[in-house]
Amino acid sequence: MTTVTTWLPSARPFTPEERAVLVAAGIIAEGEQAAFMSGARRFSVDEYLAMIEVGILRKEERLELIEGEIIVMSPIGEYHESSTDHLVTELVPLLRSRATVRVRGAIRLNDRSRPQPDVAVLRRHPANEMGPYFPSDMYLIANTSLRYDSGPKLARYAAAGIVEVWVVNLQNGTVTVYTGLSRSEYTSIRTYLPGESISPQAFPDVSLAVADFVLPPDGSFDETD
Repeated sequence: MTTVTTWLPSARPFTPEERAVLVAAGIIAEGEQAAFMSGARRFSVDEYLAMIEVGILRKEERLELIEGEIIVMSPIGEYHESSTDHLVTELVPLLRSRATVRVRGAIRLNDRSRPQPDVAVLRRHPANEMGPYFPSDMYLIANTSLRYDSGPKLARYAAAGIVEVWVVNLQNGTVTVYTGLSRSEYTSIRTYLPGESISPQAFPDVSLAVADFVLPPDGSFDETD
C-alpha cells in the first residue's frame, strides 16, 4: 500500500502589493482578498500560470501548485543536483527516440496541481504538438524529496494515475520504486540497493544500475525535504 505522511512544505506568502496586482489583473476578485491573504483561497493551474505572466511568481522561485495551494520547495543541494544529473545522463541515451526525459519541468496532474518532479519520462510529443503533459503521457516520475515525495505528493501521483514513481534516498543510496497502481494506491513497493539494477516497467529492456545515478553517501548529507 502507498505510504502517506502529513508533512507539507510551507505555503508561499503574498504581500499586500502583490495582492493589489492580482486584483488589477483580474486573477482574483476584489471580494476574495481576505480569503487570499489568509491562505484559504485556492488556485487553478491557469491562475497559477497567470501569476507567472504578470511577474508575481518569479521563475527563479522553487514553487509548486499542489491541490490549489502554492507551496515553497526546499533549495536543491549539490548532492541532489549531481544525482539528478547522473540519472538523466543514464536515461537519455537509452531512451533516445522512445521517450522524452524532462528535468525539473512542470507536469499537470489535474486542474489544481502542477508539480515539478526532478525527472519525468514522458511520451514523445510530435514536433508540431505543443502543450502540457498530463498523467496519461507519463511513463515514470523520479524524485529525491523523501518526506514530501514519499508522502503527500506520492498519494497525489497515485490518485492522478501515474503508473510508476521512483523515490531516491540520497541518505542511504537506495531507490524505492512504486508501481502496481490500484484504486489510486501503489500496491507494489520495492527498494533497490546499491549493486542492484532497475528497469522502468514501460521499458523492461532498459536496465539502470543504482550505483550509476545514486552517489554513495558521504556521511554529511542532510537534505531530507
